[in-house]
Amino acid sequence: MTDKHLDKHRSQSCPIISIGMPVFNCATTVAYAICSILNQTFKDWELLIVDDGSTDNTMEIAALFDDPRIILIRGGVNKRLPTRLNECVSRARGRYFARMDGDDIAYPGRLECQLEFLQSHPDVDIAGGCMVVFRDEGTAFGTRRSPLNHAQICASPWRNIPMAHPTWMGKVEWFRRYQYLTVAAAEDQELLFRAYQNSQFANVPKIVLGYRENRLSLEYILFQRRHICKRIILNAGQQRRYMRGALGVISQIAKAVIDIIAICTGLNYYILRHRSPPILAEEKIEWNSVWQQVGITYNLLLTGQKPIFNISQSSSV
Repeated sequence: MTDKHLDKHRSQSCPIISIGMPVFNCATTVAYAICSILNQTFKDWELLIVDDGSTDNTMEIAALFDDPRIILIRGGVNKRLPTRLNECVSRARGRYFARMDGDDIAYPGRLECQLEFLQSHPDVDIAGGCMVVFRDEGTAFGTRRSPLNHAQICASPWRNIPMAHPTWMGKVEWFRRYQYLTVAAAEDQELLFRAYQNSQFANVPKIVLGYRENRLSLEYILFQRRHICKRIILNAGQQRRYMRGALGVISQIAKAVIDIIAICTGLNYYILRHRSPPILAEEKIEWNSVWQQVGITYNLLLTGQKPIFNISQSSSV
């Protein structure tokens, strides 16, 4: 961002919500993700787009959006998601911090819904939400839901703390107190486990995000399960609860076997239905409307009918 743009940005009153969007090679999806933020019913936000060393034109596309609420931060080096999220949190000026990925779609009422929940439940530190799972062409094929209150969410913390990471929104002070560690995988679960005994978690009962998933990667799933097993063993050793740790590891091994069978046989979601249960008819109608709205915003930008972006006036750092 130039000094002139930076001074202008700092002179503005602080937003209620800061949205952190680390991006890496998201050239084919980032415009839709940004459009979904522009479509939010709640308007008092800033969007921090942090490049993680992209080798495509992700940032050139993001720079087309001319909105003073959008701040581009050019990284240049691939430091991975945890480091970039911490960077977003450190730069955030809002009272609340929301996660957003460069290939997902936020529902128009996402920020408003989660903000109202957090303000009406001041004891809650972070709130997640439900997701629709969709493919590149916008076809929704499943949903992901999570327990609602802290007791339910943290019923078996050594196994899993069910809060969909892309949907997180919470107090910025909480994110600064419990920063992400630069672990190889499952950074969200590591953070939640480290914080759950001194925090309050919740999930809103509404779908707030479209989560893009074109295929299941066995390599990535097994990579995550291996690191979850390491965390389970470490936690069990620290707390001297070895039987609990053993049961947790056995559970992860059993799930890995099912993953291998499902993906190697090509049955995928037929076996792994628990990953994305079927979407209801009314939910599909709502998702199609969300997808259509984002497409309309995107097309208006392309045709210049809506003066939101201008190549010569974009703000970047």
